[in-house]
Amino acid sequence: MFPSSILHVMKMTLINASIFAFAPLFLLAAGAALPAADSPNAFTVKRLDGSTISAPEIDATVTRLMHAAKVTGVGIAILNDRKIVYLKSYGFRDKEKALPLTPDSVMSGASLTKVAFADMVMQLVQEHMLELDKPVYQYLSQPLPEFAEYKDLAGDDRYKKITSRMLLSHTSGFPNWRWFTDDKKLRIYFEPGSRFAYSGEGLALLQLVVEAVTNKPLGELMHERVFRPMGMDRTSMVWEQAFEDNYANGYDEEERSLGPQKRKRAGAAGSMLTTPRDFARFMQGVMKGTGLRPETRKTMLSPQIQILSKHEFPPLSTETSDENKSIRLSYGLGWGLYSTPHGKAFFKEGHDDGWRNYTVCFDEAKTGILIMTNSSNGEGIYKELLETLLKNTYTPIEWEGFTPYNQPR
Repeated sequence: MFPSSILHVMKMTLINASIFAFAPLFLLAAGAALPAADSPNAFTVKRLDGSTISAPEIDATVTRLMHAAKVTGVGIAILNDRKIVYLKSYGFRDKEKALPLTPDSVMSGASLTKVAFADMVMQLVQEHMLELDKPVYQYLSQPLPEFAEYKDLAGDDRYKKITSRMLLSHTSGFPNWRWFTDDKKLRIYFEPGSRFAYSGEGLALLQLVVEAVTNKPLGELMHERVFRPMGMDRTSMVWEQAFEDNYANGYDEEERSLGPQKRKRAGAAGSMLTTPRDFARFMQGVMKGTGLRPETRKTMLSPQIQILSKHEFPPLSTETSDENKSIRLSYGLGWGLYSTPHGKAFFKEGHDDGWRNYTVCFDEAKTGILIMTNSSNGEGIYKELLETLLKNTYTPIEWEGFTPYNQPR
């Protein structure tokens, strides 16, 4: 016979073993809503207007919208008081194999890459390795048109006016990407610095400059200056073998798999591979000013150019509108900006085939949200997610082209 204390221990051990044995089945039944291991989810989270929303209400909202809009997987992070208080994933990283999306599933960051890159660039600025208003060609070993990828600029000396500030604020005059233009050639379409036009080409040029200034490849710089300090252990600018155990496929509008993005070359405009947990940590770092002095962070999140375009895309459209003057829509250095009764918001979207991501934070309210999806339908649920989970009714939805799933497209 065993003493009663030992019998009690043995009984509890058997109970715990049973719980762990059935845990995977429970998680699948719960829609793969997995809490963050290092930051237990709060039962309620605070919204911009001071009201709260409960965890079951969040789950019900996300799950309903996913099914209605045919969004395969969603990762949600909510920040209160500059802390990650809610982190869950829903749906599938691999629908065909019924593998659940988790907070640690590697996903394409798409253009969320740009703000991580901007953070690194601002570190170089505060260390005086780079000047925001110095023409970037002056950092290079030869005239810009002598680089093969910039030979199209020969004969247009306006390239000599382009600065890091212009590249980060999307005012360089470049198109988004040259291959979207009729002749696939790179041109400067307007006087550098004169207006906003979203440009991946601008970030690609700044990458060339940064690598020349530091004499280091971009991937190494990002790990050294952003990913490692922010605790982003499953984030990289290129695919890593360590990602093979848990990665997501992208899915098109009909929920057909497009597979994962296994990037082999680091690109400042969009190659970052990350997870909902890791990018939530990045957003927390930005809110706290990790790695940047207060004055550097203030510069990064200060308006550089007012935005008067009717839509963000296509970037070179000359159609203008006053619709966003009330929120003072503008662009900072890497970040979009607008004003609300709850203070200034800074935001960034990420858009690629099979991937739709969005993040927005409010400094005064110390509140923010991250939405990551592995679905081309992801943008259709942004409006209701932002309004329900955050009480954010100020997002320039039409300007960003985020047509709700239940409205004509």
